[in-house]
Amino acid sequence: MKRIVDLNSDLGEGFGLWTMGDDACILQYVTSANIACGFHAGDPQTMLRTVQGAHERKAAVGAHPGYPDLAGFGRRPMSCSPEDVYAFCLYQIGALAAVCRAEGVSLCHVKPHGALYTQSSIDHRLAAAVAHATHDAAPDLILLGLAGTEHEVAAREVGVRFAAEVFADRAYMPDGSLMSRSRTGSVLDDPVTVAARALQIVEDGTVEAEGGVLIAVQADSICLHGDNPAACRIAAAVRDILNEAGVRLRPLREVLSR
Repeated sequence: MKRIVDLNSDLGEGFGLWTMGDDACILQYVTSANIACGFHAGDPQTMLRTVQGAHERKAAVGAHPGYPDLAGFGRRPMSCSPEDVYAFCLYQIGALAAVCRAEGVSLCHVKPHGALYTQSSIDHRLAAAVAHATHDAAPDLILLGLAGTEHEVAAREVGVRFAAEVFADRAYMPDGSLMSRSRTGSVLDDPVTVAARALQIVEDGTVEAEGGVLIAVQADSICLHGDNPAACRIAAAVRDILNEAGVRLRPLREVLSR
């Protein structure tokens, strides 16, 4: 397995007076930030502050578009047409791109959020809509998604560069899908456990799924959720264990160039 990986986290997910996670802390440890663009979370001021924070920490910036579902935090499945998905992804990517341009930051990638991520990983039409929006926003953007799913297929068909993501703090099913958040144990919050999983992902190319089944994974980037109550401690533990093992942590474009 290659000994270089990106650490990403979903950030900027507050809205107005409501805050979510400790972005400033997490940005000390990750190399890429996926920033909410106002549909599932985020607002203009939060987007601006998060881009500025990522830039200060030299973390790559990605757009994190979601369903138009502030009340459900974008985690409720919606019956949107591919045309709808294309339009609202393009809109959200464009909004964050403008913030990045104002701050002198190069927008690096796009990662769909929540239910949009899950549904598009198995529905080719939705995956193609996300991939087309990514390409049409800027042809050099990277689509960050679940390896071996419709995300990767659509990216290849559309001609978008693809980066494979693995979740260290989420439970997997034996078929390689993520365990539903409605189930107990779907989100892992013990820093030691998550750090050990991250190292296994990089060194062995495997992750333990439900029932103790080991499944093969490909990781250009490892995700650590910013809304996890233990997110900051997890990020610190993961970075420490990977550094001690000699794994190089680099932003996404640099990982893909190796």
